[in-house]
Amino acid sequence: MNALNPSHLGRSGGAYIIGVTDCSKFDIYSNWVLSYNENVEVIRLGYKMNNFDEIEKCHGIVLTGGEDVHPRFYNMSEYYPYCYEDDIDEQRDEFEFKVLEYTEKNGIPVLGICRGMQVGNVFFGGTLIPDIPTWGKFDHSKMPDKSDRYHEIIVNPSSWLNSIVNTDKGLVNSNHHQSTDRTGKGLVVSAISPDGVTEAMERLYPTGKSFLLFVQWHPERLKDQQSPFSKNLHEALLNAIILNRK
Repeated sequence: MNALNPSHLGRSGGAYIIGVTDCSKFDIYSNWVLSYNENVEVIRLGYKMNNFDEIEKCHGIVLTGGEDVHPRFYNMSEYYPYCYEDDIDEQRDEFEFKVLEYTEKNGIPVLGICRGMQVGNVFFGGTLIPDIPTWGKFDHSKMPDKSDRYHEIIVNPSSWLNSIVNTDKGLVNSNHHQSTDRTGKGLVVSAISPDGVTEAMERLYPTGKSFLLFVQWHPERLKDQQSPFSKNLHEALLNAIILNRK
């Protein structure tokens, strides 16, 4: 199924519409969102399309990966030299903060992936590690052949994430040089890598709040798409959307 054409919105009837933020690998994210349920449709959201108002049609949001978040947004402009200078897009940062403002105000379920987690953490007042190896952790970037790196993660047994993936540990992919540092207000870390890099975050006090899950790995391109770290995340987001619409 292709991305949603607004002209057939009325004919789609009971479709669950998920907004997916624009990025260079948008099609991979979109195909993953569409892959498990024929009643799902996608709207591409981004400042380049000047279509923020389309969010009003969305029942859920996926924040995608991509550029480094500009460190001025977490009041650490001195971190800028550690960022990839040709891979920063402040307009995208601002657009996605606006998306989160809307979803928080309107109780819209959100899944943030890689940069999506980093944007989310900054939105909630947290900070980022601008370059993981420089900060004394193992390399989490792609392999020399450009393929994803894989490593184990440890899931907090008492976390909400644990109830989604139904396991305390697992193998995930890794292709990033930044991660979260100080956790944003109202969030809590729910999974880490063995070297202590935050791999997932959720609400500290979720009762009465909308679905919110941030993950550092890329569920949309795990080799095993039946892995609970891919399929179960998609199912959890969709279930939250369905419950939200009742």
